[in-house]
Amino acid sequence: MSTDIPTFFLESDAWHTPWQLDAVEAHHFSTVLRGKAGARIRLLDGTGREGIFRVLALAKRSVSLEPINFFTHPKPERETILAVAWTKAARRGWLMEKAVELGLSALWIWQGDHSQMQLPDKISMSWRQQLIAGAKQCNNPWLPELSLIPSGSAGLIAKAQSVERAFVLWEDESDTFLQPEDLALPGRTLFIIGPEGGLSGAEIDAFQAVNMRTVTVGRRILRYETAALLCLGLSWWGRERVNA
Repeated sequence: MSTDIPTFFLESDAWHTPWQLDAVEAHHFSTVLRGKAGARIRLLDGTGREGIFRVLALAKRSVSLEPINFFTHPKPERETILAVAWTKAARRGWLMEKAVELGLSALWIWQGDHSQMQLPDKISMSWRQQLIAGAKQCNNPWLPELSLIPSGSAGLIAKAQSVERAFVLWEDESDTFLQPEDLALPGRTLFIIGPEGGLSGAEIDAFQAVNMRTVTVGRRILRYETAALLCLGLSWWGRERVNA
C-alpha cells in the first residue's frame, strides 16, 4: 500500500459503518494536518488490520470516511517479548515508541526486588498512546501487548510458560554471550531485564531453577532501556536476516 498518505489509528471495535475517526484523530487530521474532504488516509487497528480510506466530510469532533480497500497482515512467525522490571519513568515513553518501530510483540512490566517504586495497579492510557504514536510513525499494523506483573519473579515465571525460550540478561562474567542463532528462531522469545538496581540473587536463582538461560550482551553495565533497545535491535536484525 502507498506510503505517502498519513496514518491514523482506529480501535478494533470501531471498524464498522459509519466509519469515523475519533475526536483525537479527527483533530489531528483537521487542525494539525489541515486535511480536507477527498483526501486519502491509512487506518491501523493494532491487531494486523490496515485500510485505505477516503475522507467524506469533516465535523468539529469527527471525520467521516469511506473505505477503499483493506488488508490483514499475517501474525509474525517470530515474536519478541520484553519483560522489563518497573523503574522510574524517565525514558519509558521513548522505549515504548522504539519497541513498536522494532516490532515488539509484547511488553511485560514486572515488579523487581530492586525496583525503586511499587508497580501501579493498572496500565496507563498514556503508555498505550505512546505505542499508538510509534505504530503510526512506522506503519506497524501490530501493537505490542501490555501487561503488568505485580508478583515479581514468581509471576513472571508463571506468565513465561507461554514462550518457547527465555533469556535473562545478567552481567555476571560467567554468563555466555547471546548468540545470533538465538535471535531468529520461530515462536516467542522472551528477554528479561532487571531494574536499574539490577537483579537480586533470589531472582537469578528462581529464573535458573526453571532453566531460563542467563546471558550477557557485553561486560559493560547498561541502563535498562539501553539493554532493552539492544535486545530489540538484535531481534529485529535476526528476523530480517531470515526473511531477506
